[in-house]
Amino acid sequence: MAQEFPYLVQFGMTPMQAIQSATSRAAEMLGMKGQLGVVAPGAYADIVAVSADPLKDVRAMGSVVFVMKDGKVFRDATTAR
Repeated sequence: MAQEFPYLVQFGMTPMQAIQSATSRAAEMLGMKGQLGVVAPGAYADIVAVSADPLKDVRAMGSVVFVMKDGKVFRDATTAR
């Protein structure tokens, strides 16, 4: 998915809109608004951290340094150095 973000921006979306297309907007389409695609109490939240501000350069979404799923760290490039 990360490779698609720059194309979405190239074709007219803002970086925020591109990211939302894979998170909160996708959850809406699945009928799971408030349960997926958000960080909120009771929601199923998977968290990724990237190396730079993706709102300034959406290509940063391709440089994931941290992934947390179900409260467990699956990838943490900050400690792998």
